[in-house]
Order: sequence, then C-alpha cells, then structure tokens
Amino acid sequence: MGTIRENGSLYTKIDGKVAVVEFGHPASNSFVSELLDRLAEEIKSLSDNDTISVIILKSEGDRAFCAGASFSELMAVSNLAEGKVFFSGFANVINAMRNCKKVIVGRVQGKTVGGGVGLAAACDYVFASVNAAIRLSELTIGIAPLVIAPAVERKIGTAGISELSLAPTEWKSAYWAQEKGLFSKVFDDIKELDKELDFFVQKLASYNPEGLSEWKKVLWNNTDHWDTLLTERAAITGKLVLSEFTRNALVKFKK
Repeated sequence: MGTIRENGSLYTKIDGKVAVVEFGHPASNSFVSELLDRLAEEIKSLSDNDTISVIILKSEGDRAFCAGASFSELMAVSNLAEGKVFFSGFANVINAMRNCKKVIVGRVQGKTVGGGVGLAAACDYVFASVNAAIRLSELTIGIAPLVIAPAVERKIGTAGISELSLAPTEWKSAYWAQEKGLFSKVFDDIKELDKELDFFVQKLASYNPEGLSEWKKVLWNNTDHWDTLLTERAAITGKLVLSEFTRNALVKFKK
C-alpha cells in the first residue's frame, strides 16, 4: 500500500507480525492535513489487523524525522473553522496512536520539531539517533504546543515540557530527550539503530498479542478524555493562529 503525491507519501509494509509505516514529505517530512488524515486512518486500520502485533513508525530519508505542521498550510488558515480542522490533524493522529491495539515503536533518525515531538511522544517505545535533537518552536510564531502537550507531558513531565517549550529557539539533544523519557534508546549511527530496532521488534512481536494489547491499555490509563481535550486544544490554537501577532510572525518567518 502506498501513494506518492505532492502532499506527501505514506507507505505501509507488513512483514510477518510487524507493520512498518513510513511517512514522507519533501519539506523535511512535515505534515499537510491530508497526510495526517491518512496516517490516522492507517493506524486505525492496523489496530484491527489481527495478523500484526507491532507497528514501527518512521519517516523517509536520513535527515529530519519530522518538521511538524506544514508551514504553507498554516499560512493559509483564514478562519476559526479552518484553524480548528488544521490543528485537529495532529490531535486525530495522537488519539489514533493512543487507541491503537498494537504497540507502536518510533524510529526517530533526525531532528524533530513541534508536532513531530508529539508523534514521538505518542509512540510506546522510541529508538533514536544521536542526531535526533528536538525543539518546540511554537511560541516563536505566536501559537503554543497545546494539542501535543498532553502526549509530551505524559512522557517528560511538566518540568520537561516547560523547559522545552519556553526556550522555543533552543535545540535539546537526543540524550536530553532520553534522560527525560521521550526516547528509550539513542544510537551513534543509523545502521546500529536499525539492527537493534529490528531485533527489538522481532522479540516484541513474539509475545502474546493479547497480552501486549491489554498492557498497552494500562500504559495509556487515564487518557480517555483526550478525544475531547485535544480537539478543544486544536480550536484554541486555531484562534491563536489568526491573531495579528501570529500573522506578522508568519510573514516575517516566510521571508
């Protein structure tokens, strides 16, 4: 399964009990709305696929893992309804990952910004490269990481997300992210990362699928309210993006 379009590509490859989902976009693997919708649908469909028990989430290439939301689409938001829909994209993906019956293992090979940090946080286990620095840059353009905050905070705590988000121009290293609990393992080179990742998911896939599924529910305990919470947060972000401050910041940023 897979399609290539100017609005990004999404491929799923199933090998034994493991599904590898790979997203890509020419603009540093950022997400246009359509690609987020397709990813959410793909995760929902894999959740109900009884032949698999583990999902690997990865992105194309050997550079950025994910640059967050599409900048051009952000620029194009012109009213509250559009803003809510746009920011609901990441909300829907995070909720699909949270509700997914399969364990999701992230492969983060490079820099990750904004919504990309949310995606990594919504994985159940993350293999990262030493190049996988992270940043929450939302405040610099007048918005805030409201939608992804619950997922990120669940992993790195309030202190961690405060430190990350209130210094929006600062990159935090992969080791910082590991120490805080966002990344499970960090590797010096991609080849070793992939070897260890493969070994890890094969072992994971050999366990009782029902056991994994029941355990995942426990790991995500007390998050049922996210279905409404993240959508409410999307509406607030949509309002912020229409503010004069953000409009001016976006225009400057574009130049």
